[in-house]
Amino acid sequence: MKAKTEPMRNDWLSKTLAGLILGFFIALATTGLIYLLPLKIRISAEAQLIMWLLPPIWLTILSTCFLFRSGLRAWLWLTGANIILFAIYFLFK
Repeated sequence: MKAKTEPMRNDWLSKTLAGLILGFFIALATTGLIYLLPLKIRISAEAQLIMWLLPPIWLTILSTCFLFRSGLRAWLWLTGANIILFAIYFLFK
């Protein structure tokens, strides 16, 4: 019995670019929102926290962007997330 294999999808480049570009801006907006929180730590520690939080958030989005069914869906969902996050950021800034 031959196992059924799916052909390799050709939209991986689109998903990767969506995760790289839009994921970076989502990470920026998320860390910006965290920066707006009233944290009770010194300002230098807060800056370090924000700086070191950006890469894990970005890489999480990049690694999960391959779960979208198509590259177009990845671009649309991540664009929507960017709009919402930056709207919240500028609302509370």
